[in-house]
Amino acid sequence: MQNPVIILGAQKLGIAALDIFLSNHVIVYCFLDDEVKLHQTEVNGITIMGTTDDPEFLKILGKKCEVFVAAEETATRKSLINLLKDEYQVIPVNAIHKFTSVSEHAWLGHGNLINAGAVVNANARINNNCIIHSNALVDSGAKIADFVQIGAGANVGSDVEVEESAFIGAGAVVVAGVKIGKKARVGAGAVVVADVPANQTVFGNPAQKV
Repeated sequence: MQNPVIILGAQKLGIAALDIFLSNHVIVYCFLDDEVKLHQTEVNGITIMGTTDDPEFLKILGKKCEVFVAAEETATRKSLINLLKDEYQVIPVNAIHKFTSVSEHAWLGHGNLINAGAVVNANARINNNCIIHSNALVDSGAKIADFVQIGAGANVGSDVEVEESAFIGAGAVVVAGVKIGKKARVGAGAVVVADVPANQTVFGNPAQKV
């Protein structure tokens, strides 16, 4: 990546994205964040310059700068990504930590964050705008839809399907071949041995509906 990056969001996810880009020696131009009291302050040496919809910064995207969307709430991330696509014809870049292992036979979309120690094995597919935290495993043949979040140390087994906007908590295990439905939530440390329907929340070992 030759161009600097502007990160939209200066909270926990933005700080993780900053660390990832710096691990790859990518220059981060600035943060943009909607929390006005943070403007003109710094996060780990990078200044928060304005709001996430500031046209003075967004107009340089795709020309002089790349962009990564690190808003904490999924709905906000979706809104910003649609703004970038519709008004500026820009697609967010991936943020992949230097110390990850992503197979050359895996498929990645755009706007994904994959943090240090994560493993994405051969023939896994990760669509767009997913968050995969440190030391998570996405095993061979797994299919991860848009806006999925996978917690630190989670294990997503081979040929698992995770549908859009689902959440898998830290340390959870999803055994091979299971399907996690749209907007379903898997609690931290859960062991999922059967399909989880859309919008359902499960916890425990074995995971049960709550």
